[in-house]
Amino acid sequence: MSTSDTDPARSGRGGRRSGRWIDEWRPEDAEFWNGTGRRIARRNLLWSVVAEHFGFSVWVMWSILVIKMGANSHGGPGPAGFSLTTDQQLWLVAVPSGVGAFLRLPYTFAVPAFGGRNWTIFSALLLIVPCGLMMWAVQHPELSMGWLLLIAAVAGVGGGNFASSMTNISFFYPEKEKGWALGLNAAGGNLGVAVIQKLGATVIAAGTGTALARIGLIYIPLAIIAAVGALLFMDNLRDARADVASTASAARRGQTWIMSFLYIGTFGSFIGYSTAFPALLKNPALFDRADVALSYGFLGALVGSVARPLGGRLGDRLGGARVTVAAFAAMTLGGLGAVASIGPKGKILDHPNFGLFFASFMLLFLASGIGNGSTYRMIPAIFARRGRENGGDAGAMRRAREEAAGAIGICSAVGAFGGFLVPIIYAQSNKAYGTIAPALWVYIGLFVVMAAVTWWSYLRRGGIEAAPARAGDAPAAVPAQLRAPVVSGEQAPAGTTASAASTS
Repeated sequence: MSTSDTDPARSGRGGRRSGRWIDEWRPEDAEFWNGTGRRIARRNLLWSVVAEHFGFSVWVMWSILVIKMGANSHGGPGPAGFSLTTDQQLWLVAVPSGVGAFLRLPYTFAVPAFGGRNWTIFSALLLIVPCGLMMWAVQHPELSMGWLLLIAAVAGVGGGNFASSMTNISFFYPEKEKGWALGLNAAGGNLGVAVIQKLGATVIAAGTGTALARIGLIYIPLAIIAAVGALLFMDNLRDARADVASTASAARRGQTWIMSFLYIGTFGSFIGYSTAFPALLKNPALFDRADVALSYGFLGALVGSVARPLGGRLGDRLGGARVTVAAFAAMTLGGLGAVASIGPKGKILDHPNFGLFFASFMLLFLASGIGNGSTYRMIPAIFARRGRENGGDAGAMRRAREEAAGAIGICSAVGAFGGFLVPIIYAQSNKAYGTIAPALWVYIGLFVVMAAVTWWSYLRRGGIEAAPARAGDAPAAVPAQLRAPVVSGEQAPAGTTASAASTS
């Protein structure tokens, strides 16, 4: 972007620029926003989506690699020279999810500390490390499982990118356009899961270790492109501030941990099923359909990604808690269908039914995607009601939004651990019982409990969505510029705190 004196971003109408740092940013100033702010914000959004998308892809790249790293039907080395068992494959896809969950909170606060442009450059270049390590590892079948787990763990840095990307973009947009911007940013990231699974399946079709390394050969240049794009076209905002106090305050609220539990069931299920699904399709104890895993394993992640905005929209119309209960009910049905489909060890059908298995998982992906949007919508509604109960004045509502921002950051990090737990439970079930049926029953039980917790906490008499006021509505007395912005079609905390947008 031009930094000449004629650039409106330097004028007194809303922005002053010092190199790549914008010293004053006023997106709520209509004249500034329409004159130059929107153009700058969109350019930053574009390259944020690019970097975040590649980050998501690197985060889950092991979910497609492990399909070719399994043992053959006789237990010997497979096409790539590895002889991993199904439970070992599931561990390899689980560990990056766990590391990514740990990184979400520090990545959230990195943007205010270092600048959104600067951190995007650094985090994009950091993706080269897991890609390079992966390229080396897949060409050395003699590596121990411990080394493979350590190398796979480094891919977790891609999971942290989402938090910093959402945080950065939240600072650029005015309240009325924040929902569209963050929704697009989130969708771009989530789609990275489906893209790597489809693209990766195509490039490793040859089946050798060298072919597996081609994924790294593709994503290393893409990471460099993202970093160069951020270098040339993104900006840092000095007005971006981290609010550690609001996160600490939110951590003391019981509602934060209730929603974190529910978010494990929605986003955690989405990312966990996305990474585990290809390995389950390949599992010799089930259907041993490596062909389907490579050709169609990406569909689950695609369905879940596309369904997420629908969950937010339905939550706006029907109430986030109502939609969340319905999502958990649908996930319960999907789990029951999956149990039935695996045949004798599921103790429902006499014979395995692959069509029912695949369809049941598509329902799980659809429902978890919808639940992602609806649970995210609930968090600001919960804290908005708390603000009303504390007087409803501008100060109370501002404090409520700050706590909601902190809560979203916590829920985002805790929920992402579901991506670690889901594959691990599958792995332990398969190892101990030779079937994933016990794991599916665990998930079914959790979905029922989560639906009950949602109803008890938010829908029964006196619950948030049973209250006369619409959940998430700000009082009329609160000025428009103080009300919570819309995120992914739902009410969400203002973008003045770093943790406001760190959710997926």
